Amino acid sequence: MLERNLVLPGNPRYQPKSLTEIFGYDNLYVPVAEVELAGLEVLADIGLIPGGEFALLTTEMRAQVLEIRTAVVDELERKVTKHDIRALVRLIQEILPGKLRRWVHVPFTSYDPLETGRILQYLRANQQVLNPKIRELIRILADLVRKYASTLQIGRTHGQHAIPITVGFWLATVLGRILYNSQQIDSFASGLTAKITGAVGASNAVQGLGIAEKCGSVSFEERVLGKLGLRPAPISTQILPPEPLAYFLYSCIMLSASLGQLGRDCRHLMRSEIAEIGEPFSVGQVGSSTMAQKRNPITWENIEGMWWRTLAEFSKVMFALISEHQRDLVGSSLARDFPIILVNLVTQLETLLRRDEKEAAFLERMTVNEANCLRNLRASANFVLAEPLYIALQMAGFTGDAHELVNRKAMPMSQQKDQPLIRSVIELAADDPELATALAHMPPEVQSLLHHPERYTGDASVKAIQIAETAEKYAVA
Repeated sequence: MLERNLVLPGNPRYQPKSLTEIFGYDNLYVPVAEVELAGLEVLADIGLIPGGEFALLTTEMRAQVLEIRTAVVDELERKVTKHDIRALVRLIQEILPGKLRRWVHVPFTSYDPLETGRILQYLRANQQVLNPKIRELIRILADLVRKYASTLQIGRTHGQHAIPITVGFWLATVLGRILYNSQQIDSFASGLTAKITGAVGASNAVQGLGIAEKCGSVSFEERVLGKLGLRPAPISTQILPPEPLAYFLYSCIMLSASLGQLGRDCRHLMRSEIAEIGEPFSVGQVGSSTMAQKRNPITWENIEGMWWRTLAEFSKVMFALISEHQRDLVGSSLARDFPIILVNLVTQLETLLRRDEKEAAFLERMTVNEANCLRNLRASANFVLAEPLYIALQMAGFTGDAHELVNRKAMPMSQQKDQPLIRSVIELAADDPELATALAHMPPEVQSLLHHPERYTGDASVKAIQIAETAEKYAVA
């Protein structure tokens, strides 16, 4: 027997093995064949297929049907049928006994098993691969948030030093996004539906040929999908309404973006002049083909780059949101690429979860240089408390524009004398009675705070722990 070709959609460089059983090339018709078998079972259940004929369908035959390789279907399509599902039907008929062959694909249209089979693929990819990996990543990131909840770091906006935060808080802002998008994936996955409604979606054959009467109160569609653990769409054409799958894939895109945010943050924090973050560097690894001293943030760059790739793929989903009337074939080729979104996302996840010889995940081995974090904070220590200084002055009764005072007078003085802003304001108060009065009315604890930027971290540590706790509950649910 020929070895199955398990290449995944997309670039051959990115091939997470965890998805090959679901989206590997030669496995693409497995769920489609499952739908065809479920249809036969229902036809037997309602008495259309005589019991003696259905009994001819052996376990071995079922296994053979589910072993039909995509390459074989494609070859028959190219050479004979010029139609993929009709090719699959012929291959199934070749396996089954003569009396059963006539019932294959009755009363389906091609996109009944094809659309339903694809939904099975996405649900299985989420349940078996995506969801477990997301939860593992969230657990590891929550541990890092806890570990660095109180580690000082300078906050940054617009690429400039802002006010102090903690490393744990920074990581928690990313974790919060990952957690939210993971919950959205769960929600939209639960909303995925399937269809067995025939050529235009109105179940014409089922209704017109007496099949509905034999089904009774449980419709033919509900019976087939029930065997597969699926729910029917409220209404469909020859194809499913595209929104449920599009929103599921969109939530995957959003998770990819939040991972891309982690990649961007970390690669910037690995800059030589910042050096707050380090990524693992394995034995034999090199950072440059010529500059032997370099340790590039290659993993973080790849994490962000994979988000760019994934974003580009989503345009295909958007183009496929419309079709002519009850269906056309324009979006058919695009839909074959939709799994690339999951392939890229799982590649991101598996990169972050990649284990070393000691079974430690890449993300667990990320290092935080606390000395450099403190060095970078101290580099702007004289100036980063401009916010609390001007607000405290206003609260203490200063009626002028305290922001303008700090910005136009205190800052130039502090820069010139290399001293904290509060020191400059105290000097300015010698010639400004109103300013001196405001300083006198300022609470001692606030005046003390203005000399110690390391204390001005707000509720960064508390927020970090709160997000970690929420994430931990999700990871073990």
